[in-house]
Amino acid sequence: MKPPRSTAARVAAPRGGRIFPWGGPTEKQPPRSAAAVPWPWMVLVLLAVGVYLFGLGSFYAPTNGDEMVYIHIARMTAESGHWLPLQSEIIDTRNTKPPLLFWQAMVAGDWGNHWSLLALRIPSILYTFATTALLALFTYRMTDGDQPHKLRTSCLAAVLYLLFFSTFRYGRVYLTSAPETFWLALPMFWLLWRQLRPSVADQTTARPLGFVAYSLFGIAMGLGAAYKSFALVAPAAAALWGAILATEEDIRWPTLLRTTLGVTWSALLGVGIFALWFVLDPDPASVWKEFVVAENAGKMSGGLGYWHAAFYGAYPMWTQLLAYPENGGLLFFVVLGFLLLALPRAFQRQTYVQMAPVLRIVLVWLVVWLVIFTIPSQRSARYVIPAMPALAIVMALAWEKIPRAWFWVTAAITAPALVLLARIGWVMADMQIAAPSQNAMTLIAACVGLAVATATFSIKRWVRTGALVSCLAVYATFGLMVVPLEAPSAQYSLNVQAQVKGQRIAVPNGFTGQYERFHFVFPASHVVPYDAEGRNTGALKPDLPPAERLQFLLGQFDAVVWLQENSDDAAPSCVPTCRVLGSRWHVKSRHKSGEVTLNNLWYPQQWLFRKEWLIVKTSAQ
Repeated sequence: MKPPRSTAARVAAPRGGRIFPWGGPTEKQPPRSAAAVPWPWMVLVLLAVGVYLFGLGSFYAPTNGDEMVYIHIARMTAESGHWLPLQSEIIDTRNTKPPLLFWQAMVAGDWGNHWSLLALRIPSILYTFATTALLALFTYRMTDGDQPHKLRTSCLAAVLYLLFFSTFRYGRVYLTSAPETFWLALPMFWLLWRQLRPSVADQTTARPLGFVAYSLFGIAMGLGAAYKSFALVAPAAAALWGAILATEEDIRWPTLLRTTLGVTWSALLGVGIFALWFVLDPDPASVWKEFVVAENAGKMSGGLGYWHAAFYGAYPMWTQLLAYPENGGLLFFVVLGFLLLALPRAFQRQTYVQMAPVLRIVLVWLVVWLVIFTIPSQRSARYVIPAMPALAIVMALAWEKIPRAWFWVTAAITAPALVLLARIGWVMADMQIAAPSQNAMTLIAACVGLAVATATFSIKRWVRTGALVSCLAVYATFGLMVVPLEAPSAQYSLNVQAQVKGQRIAVPNGFTGQYERFHFVFPASHVVPYDAEGRNTGALKPDLPPAERLQFLLGQFDAVVWLQENSDDAAPSCVPTCRVLGSRWHVKSRHKSGEVTLNNLWYPQQWLFRKEWLIVKTSAQ
């Protein structure tokens, strides 16, 4: 005879009870007009997708500073005609990421035949959209209430995930966290699907996972690790182990042992897939030295001692507690309000045991990733990006319980950001960088965002949605603002590119590997960096005064790309002994202390824009 189910088991049933103790059809719902017409939320999702796609091939898309480094490795490897070993001209950067990241770019760029930023970035954004679709689907299944309410909540989860700055910055461009986020999330989505199946609704627990399931988990872990690092197997396996046990109502030794052995097999399989790199690479010793020892083991050590560094070093432990709000970006305070107030309320109304298994899976996912990445001596909010889908899901479920004050703070933050972006767009029009129509589009987007941000303070039911729309307006305004810098008229003409075809051009670098962007500008020329951390910088006289160094470079190369030192300089210092073939605007991304102050913030022409000249020596020189 089957024993009766306990009260806790009945409450925890994934389809019979509520995910959170508040929310659902018996709680106070939004007005019928809002709940019954979810199409505005669907439009908001489409707008967010449009913002992601707009300007995808732009040099000014928010990205990690290392993107050009890894594009350089992918290009050099593609030019070699071989999958391995990886190639690079930059010292100590050849094996800093696993090969799958570079193979993705090599295939997307057709081994150099269609090498463009757009082509290289498309796979990453497809990964991001796939993750967004999955988390929206499971949010829909986890939401209590009628279909419109469920659809609204799933759209909200999708919008939240796309508005997290960690997704916008690392989920669009080439060097991203999108691939590993997708692959490492698949085992957790599998567990959610398992619990949400109708056949599980009348059971205390689902059937135990078998060898095939754990093997598929291991393959997903291995593919995720092959994009970033074998170290990701640790938090992925720990989260999987905890999530599986979290679905059990009564954990016994056989269950604990079976789960531990299964997850161990998944982890070993994942590491084994990553280890194929050592088998396939002709130079495995370099892979061990450059990737395992330098890139990974180095983040577990510290010269000051672990505990001293953990509390007083450059990466103290307490900063990692803010990793999720930090990844939220403009939604920092909304995420913080959820973690501090909304989430604890769930535990006030029901115990962990009473929670639905699907909610336990999501919470374990969040907690384990945060705890694991608090351990390394080098800590970063980027390390918990693979857990951001879980945050989007649980925030959407608890959305109405986040106090309004956090949304007002968010709207207040977006307002000055929109004003500054609008001001930069206005100045670009004054400097004739932007056409009147382009400036108008930027100003319209900024004004819409400001109007929405203002509405959040006056229309009570618009507070939460308005904060999201104003955040999206910031992203859209930025994308529109940089459009004039990408126009063909703002670039070097085809005639100028033809004049330097096949020639050696000295180009600025600014940061490791940034000179790689000039391979897109002068694809038929040979570019060489002359400053910062580029190769041969010592031989190219970095200590010379700028005017003397320019003359030296002109004597060493066929052409030089030179940046305007002072906004008052109308021409390079070498004129008339040199000739300017062409020029374009350069946007400064790194500023020295004191260059940007409250006094000149309103005048971006003083600190943001400089001329970039393509210079050749005259025949008489």
